[in-house]
Amino acid sequence: MILGLIATSCKDKVKPVSERIAKAWTAESVKHGATVVYTRGGSGNIEAAYSGFRLTLTNTGGTKTVSLTDVDGKTFTGNWDLEGDTKLVLTNLTPAPTGSGGKLEFTINSIDDAKVVLTRLTASPKTGGTINEYTLTNP
Repeated sequence: MILGLIATSCKDKVKPVSERIAKAWTAESVKHGATVVYTRGGSGNIEAAYSGFRLTLTNTGGTKTVSLTDVDGKTFTGNWDLEGDTKLVLTNLTPAPTGSGGKLEFTINSIDDAKVVLTRLTASPKTGGTINEYTLTNP
């Protein structure tokens, strides 16, 4: 019994999603709907411009800021927050991405220390109205 307590207390505690997600992320792969349009290092990428996609989430003293460089190279800045551990919300984005009203929402499909998979909750006008899935890595 004592051995079980020691083994249990020595396990690494998993950091909360709010800490694990607060980093600089780049695209490993991107789907527009069911179609894979970008894979890092791929030779036949439909949307090679995703090589410049960046999502940087910072949390400094409780102030959560975001910088998003989208597939077209435009950079948007604003704030971010989580709703539970499964939804990432970007708000007050300036300039406002087309049709967004300055707000983008994503489902967090999975996250670990070096990878996050996000699905945008609304269709993207930039990609022909598709719902997009982003597999992002750090570094």
